[in-house]
Amino acid sequence: MARTKSRFVCQECGYVASSWLGRCPECGGWNTLVEEAEVTAKASKSYLPANNEKLRPRTIASVAQTKVERLATGIREFDRVLGGGVVQGSLVLLGGTPGIGKSTILLDAGLRFGQQGIKVLYVSGEESEEQTAMRAVRLGGAQANDNLLILTATDLDAILAQANALKPQLLIIDSIQTMYNPELQTAAGSVGQVRECTAKLLQFAKSTGIAVLLIGHVTKDGTIAGPRLLEHMVDVVLQFEGDRSYSFRVLRALKNRFGSTSESGIFSMEAGGLQEVANPAGLFLEDRDGEAAGSVIGACMEGNRPIMAEIQALVAKTPYGMPRRTAVGFDYNRVNMLLAILEKRFGLDFGIYDAYVNVVGGMKVNEPAADLAVAAALVSSYRNRPLPKGILVFGEVGLTGEVRRVSAPERRIMDGINLGFSKFIVPDSKLQLPSVKAQIVRVKTLEQAIAAMFG
Repeated sequence: MARTKSRFVCQECGYVASSWLGRCPECGGWNTLVEEAEVTAKASKSYLPANNEKLRPRTIASVAQTKVERLATGIREFDRVLGGGVVQGSLVLLGGTPGIGKSTILLDAGLRFGQQGIKVLYVSGEESEEQTAMRAVRLGGAQANDNLLILTATDLDAILAQANALKPQLLIIDSIQTMYNPELQTAAGSVGQVRECTAKLLQFAKSTGIAVLLIGHVTKDGTIAGPRLLEHMVDVVLQFEGDRSYSFRVLRALKNRFGSTSESGIFSMEAGGLQEVANPAGLFLEDRDGEAAGSVIGACMEGNRPIMAEIQALVAKTPYGMPRRTAVGFDYNRVNMLLAILEKRFGLDFGIYDAYVNVVGGMKVNEPAADLAVAAALVSSYRNRPLPKGILVFGEVGLTGEVRRVSAPERRIMDGINLGFSKFIVPDSKLQLPSVKAQIVRVKTLEQAIAAMFG
């Protein structure tokens, strides 16, 4: 195909400009326009269905009667996030930082599918076939598994030709940034290549009914590399989160056309690969012994499941003129907000103290329900008074000092009771709980909460 003049495409919204611009006129993003070669109309439409004459509209009632078939991987946490398994003919995108476990979990899923008699084609553009086999041996499922086929290639046309010949039920691409469409005269990994390769794979999945799983690289900001249009094209977007310094990983669904986006999967990276954590409620409390000033247990939600997280705070006199504020695993701005509320409502002078907040175990807490636990940890460290053992707290703190309601309080309390907590400091709401042998203290303000904790 002859190459024509270059154009500039916005990675965020897909806006096309004839010359480079510092700011996209469509979405307002800075430095988002990337140069790519213009393609002919024939190449840009190559992924459209060839059987347009066979297209016929159907009634929604007839379509609703069609049962959606899913392929269960056998990895319960993975299937939970997908909504029960991989839907046939779907396009799934899995993103995450390097070394987080993307290739490991998809190869493990491929091995489990192979053991069920489901044919899988695993294509790697980054590793040789020998490297992929070594990882499969480490996962422990490579022996006598003739249904998992591995291939090292980057030419997308050759890959799709092999897939059409082999007719697998699942195609895994590792990764989409290494795939190359020969119809485009641009380098692999460019915006145009990623977009066109994904479009070809989307047409392949929908026309053949073969499920396609893609691995996507992420940028330094943590977003999936390539145009944002990529996330709109696929059916499911999964995100692997976690710190490589810790063994725990969280799999979330950012988009799911076949299920809920509220579910999350918890994994632990072990020597034999990723191991699922079926009951993560008390996962981060295993090493906790006794009472310590500045340590508070808060009930947080990961998807639809409560997790009891230990939140630690350290308030120490600063040797400098400007006190430091540090937050690990919690929003830095919310820490500053809670410090301001404590100074205004309680008269605690944090102006001469450094304040450090840490969520134990490398967990990241994003929901406001952890506000009350963070505030209690700061007060505990400031006063050097530990909380009595067996107290669990949760609630959002407003700027006026009120404690606001949060989602799923009953579920948090019941899981806390199962873990041995006997006293709960919760927002004042109409809780519908069965008769439990626990003390539930309902509070409306931060003053009432602190008084209930410390007396």
